[in-house]
Amino acid sequence: MQDLKISIIQSEIIWEKPDKNINHFNKKIDEIIEETDLIILPEVFSTGFPVDPNNFAETLNGKTINWLKQKASEKNCVITGSILIEENKKFYNCLIWMPADGKFKMYNKRHVFHLGEESDLISPGKEKLIVELKGWKICPMICFDLRFPVWSKNRFINNTFEYDLLVYVANWPAQRSYPWKQLLISRAIENLSYLVGVNRIGTDGENNNYSGDSAVINPAGKIISNINPGKEQTETIKLSYKDLNQFRNDFNVGCDWDNFEIND
Repeated sequence: MQDLKISIIQSEIIWEKPDKNINHFNKKIDEIIEETDLIILPEVFSTGFPVDPNNFAETLNGKTINWLKQKASEKNCVITGSILIEENKKFYNCLIWMPADGKFKMYNKRHVFHLGEESDLISPGKEKLIVELKGWKICPMICFDLRFPVWSKNRFINNTFEYDLLVYVANWPAQRSYPWKQLLISRAIENLSYLVGVNRIGTDGENNNYSGDSAVINPAGKIISNINPGKEQTETIKLSYKDLNQFRNDFNVGCDWDNFEIND
């Protein structure tokens, strides 16, 4: 199995300015000189959070989707992050998994944030997404999903793990940065998986502050990235499948995991 190179972009998001955000992230992506397999942007990277989806939700043929197609093709890699999508007269906080060939997949945020009134307008998703990249199985999720360990739980079936990398894209406020950092580590340890959390920085239109605290964590719970809190920064890091496999062989608690089902 090949190693996986990922690039994480911790950035400010300009409140309710999709065109400016697209231009901003366009430059950030162009600044990634070395080859990479996966570029990860924050949650709702084109608008910020929370905003009215009636004014900012796009269709699956919208400007941001087409921009993602163009950039993924240019960089010959996958680009992922979430945007607001309208589909079948419903609004979703939708993660787009955009490969170089433009044949994208989607994950709609399962746990919409009631305390932030996201649930008043945004419909919850119902299905996980597991994608493959260079032989790696990857499970992308969105922000508040981090607080729900059952939804995030890896499975070990027929001596095979359901995923190898768990990804969270987020707009997670600085006042709750301690839980963010602890939960990221917990999710990596309990799922015997690499984990990436990509969070925004700056201040939104409702004066919520964001410190970023983006991180890449190995299955032992060790932070292996060098992103600084509160700083706009991009980092490319290599994930070793050999190290992951060795750790799982040395300490495979997966065979003792409980079987379970999730009901709506």
